Amino acid sequence: MVVQSPHSVESSVPTPKNGSRRVNTQGKGLSVSGQRRASARLQAAKQRAEKELSVKRRVDHDEHADGGSSRKKVNVDTEKVNLKPKHAQSGTQQLPAISSDQTEPKMNEKVAKMVERAAKIAEGLDGTNATNATNATNAPNVVEKSAHIKVKETIRLFNKHYLHFVQEEEKRCTAVKVDKKAPKGKNAKKGNVPEVDVKGKAKRPDLKAISKMIENDEVLYPDKRIGSLSGIDVGHRFYSRAEMVAVGFHSHWLNGIDYMGQSYRKGEYEHYIFPLAVAIVLSGMYEDDLDNAEDVVYTGQGGHDLTGNKRQIRDQVLERGNLALKNCVDLGVPVRVIRGHESASSYSGKVYTYDGLYKVVQYWAEKGISGFTVFKYRLRRLEGQPTLTTSQVQFTYGRVPKSPSEIRGLVCEDISGGQEDVPIPATNLVDNPPVAPTACAPASGLFEGYKYCKSMKVAHNIKLPVNAAGCDCKGVCWDPKTCACARLNGSDFPYVHRDGGRLIEAKHVVFECGPNCGCGLSCVNRTSQKGLKYRLEVFRTPKKGWAVRSWDFIPSGAPVCEYIGLLTRTEELDSVSENNYIFDIDCLQTMRGLGGRERRQQDASLPMIQNMDKIDEQRSESVPEFCIDAGSMGNVARFINHSCEPNLFIQCVLSAHQDIKLARVMLFAADNIPPLQELTYDYGYALDSVYGPDGKVKRMPCYCGAEDCRKRLF
Repeated sequence: MVVQSPHSVESSVPTPKNGSRRVNTQGKGLSVSGQRRASARLQAAKQRAEKELSVKRRVDHDEHADGGSSRKKVNVDTEKVNLKPKHAQSGTQQLPAISSDQTEPKMNEKVAKMVERAAKIAEGLDGTNATNATNATNAPNVVEKSAHIKVKETIRLFNKHYLHFVQEEEKRCTAVKVDKKAPKGKNAKKGNVPEVDVKGKAKRPDLKAISKMIENDEVLYPDKRIGSLSGIDVGHRFYSRAEMVAVGFHSHWLNGIDYMGQSYRKGEYEHYIFPLAVAIVLSGMYEDDLDNAEDVVYTGQGGHDLTGNKRQIRDQVLERGNLALKNCVDLGVPVRVIRGHESASSYSGKVYTYDGLYKVVQYWAEKGISGFTVFKYRLRRLEGQPTLTTSQVQFTYGRVPKSPSEIRGLVCEDISGGQEDVPIPATNLVDNPPVAPTACAPASGLFEGYKYCKSMKVAHNIKLPVNAAGCDCKGVCWDPKTCACARLNGSDFPYVHRDGGRLIEAKHVVFECGPNCGCGLSCVNRTSQKGLKYRLEVFRTPKKGWAVRSWDFIPSGAPVCEYIGLLTRTEELDSVSENNYIFDIDCLQTMRGLGGRERRQQDASLPMIQNMDKIDEQRSESVPEFCIDAGSMGNVARFINHSCEPNLFIQCVLSAHQDIKLARVMLFAADNIPPLQELTYDYGYALDSVYGPDGKVKRMPCYCGAEDCRKRLF
C-alpha cells in the first residue's frame, strides 16, 4: 500500500503510480496536497512504466560512475569509551580480606599505558573513531542501517518472540481451565467453552524470548563493551530488563551489576584487570542505596532478601560484581547507569532509562541498616553528556493532561463530536490566531465541509460482498484447530489477549471473525473491531501540518485505529480537484512490502494468495480498483503523518467478507510507544513514482526528521 497525501507544499502534486494511501501534509503548516489524476494515470500506465525503467537505468549508471551511493553510514567503534574517566582513589576504610585468586595485580607500565589510552579514547584524542568514520565513509557502495534503526529492529524482534511465547502461555493456561471445567463422560457437551485465563501465572515469556534470541544469534551486542553503545542515547527507555538483555546493553535480567569476566582478557583488553563492571541498574532493590541524580551511592550485590522487602539478611562478599566495580575505581573505567521507574504501562511494572556514563570514584565497606556488611560505591556522572533525563521521565508522564481545562492551546475538546468512546481533543500552539482541524472551527475555512465519521461510508455504486460464513465457535474462539477463522490465519490466532489484544506479527492479511460467527465482540479474534481505546490528541506542528499523539503508553502490536472515510471506486475520483486523503486499498502492495515498511513472509496457509506472484501483472501496475477517500469525511487516522522511521505499520484485515480488494486498513503499533510521542507510519511512496501533468517525475522533500530520513517523500 502506498499513501496518497503528501506533506503539504505550495505546489500541487500528483498521485504515485502504485499508490495506496493518503497523507497529512508536511510543508509550511498548510494542508495542501498532490493532485490526483486517475484517468491520466490509467491511460499512461505503460508509458510511465517505461519511463520508470529508464530512470532506474540512468540512476544505476550514475551510481556506478560515481563509485557508489552518496548516502553512506558511518560505523562507530562502540567498544571505545566515549568519555574521559579519571583515575580514582579508593576509600580509606579497611576492607575484608580478598582470596588469593582475586588479589589485584600491581599496576605496571603496561597497565598505566592502558589507562592512558582509555583516557585518550574517552576524549577522542587518539583518532580511532575518526579513522573508523573516514574508512566507513570512503567504503564504496556501502549503505548501512543506522545504529538506532538496528536497536529498534532488535527490540521489535524481541517483542515478536515475546508475544509468541505469551500466546503459548495463554494456550497453556486455557488448557488447564479446560481440563478443570469441562464436564466428563456422558455429561460432556460439545462446544463447552472455558474462559481464557489471561491473568494466569505465566512461565516468563520474556526470558524465553531472550533465550530464543541468544540461540538464534540475534542479540545486537552479544559481547560486553565498555562505555556507551551506538544507537542507545542518554534518555533511551527500555520497557523491561529483558529488552536490555536482547540488545546487549545490560546482559542479565536480574543482577544489578553487569561485568566482563576473565574470558575477556585478550586482544585490546589484554592488560585490564578482571572482572570489570560495564553497567549497573538502579531500581531501588537495596535499602542502603542513595540516589542524588548526578551523585550516587550504590550498594553492592548479594546478601539481600529476594522476597522483595529489600532487607539485607547476610554479609556481602567482595567478588563477582562487587569486585568488578572495585576494579573500575582502580582503572578509571566508567559504567553505564540505568535507572528503573515505576510504570503501570510496562508488563514488568517498570520503565528503565539510560542516564549516561558514571565514574566509580570510591568504594568502602560498612555495616548496613540491617546490621550486615555491605559494599558501597560512590559514582559521579561524567561531564559533557546530554542532560540527565531521570526526572524528565516522570515529568513526561506527569504532564499528560487529566482534563480539558489543563490542555494548553486547546481549540476543540473533541473532534469526533462525541462519536468516539474516548474524546479526541485538538491543540494548536503554532498558528496565530489558532485554528481547529475540524468542523469545530468552520469559520476558518481550513477544513470547511469536513465531517468526522466513526465508521466506513460506502459509495452508492458499490455493493459490498456477501458476509463470510464465519466460524461455529460459541462465546469466544479459543481452539484454533476448530475455529474456521483461525484456520485462515494458518491454524492459529493472530492476536494474544494481553493488554486488550495485540497482533503478534505483521501478516499478509489478518482474517478476523465477522457478523456470521458464533463468538461475541469479546473474542480475541475481533481485536481490531473494538474501536479506539487510547486517548489520542490531534496537534498542530510547525512544518508537518496536523499530527497525532497518544496520552497513553501503546504496547507493540496494539491496534491504534482504522483508516476511515468514503469507500469508493478509484475511477470515480475527481481527476482535477486536490485531495490529500486518498488511501488506495492495495493488499498486494502491502503483502509484498514496500520501502521502509516491514516485508511480509509468504504464508502458504492462505489459499487466496498462494499464487500472489502470479496474479495478473497488468492489474498490479495499474491503479487499485477501490480506495478510501477521507477528504470530506473520516476519522482521526487522516491526521497521522508520514515518517521514514515510523512507529506504526499498515495491516490489511478481513472480517465481514474475504475480498482482498475491499480489505479494512488498520494501523498497529510497531514499537512500544511512550506517551506524547507522535504517531507515524510509512506512506510507502517509491522514489520517482509520481508524475506531473507533463509526464515528468515529481519530487517532494520529506520533513519527518528521522535519522535515516530518505529526504524525499517521493
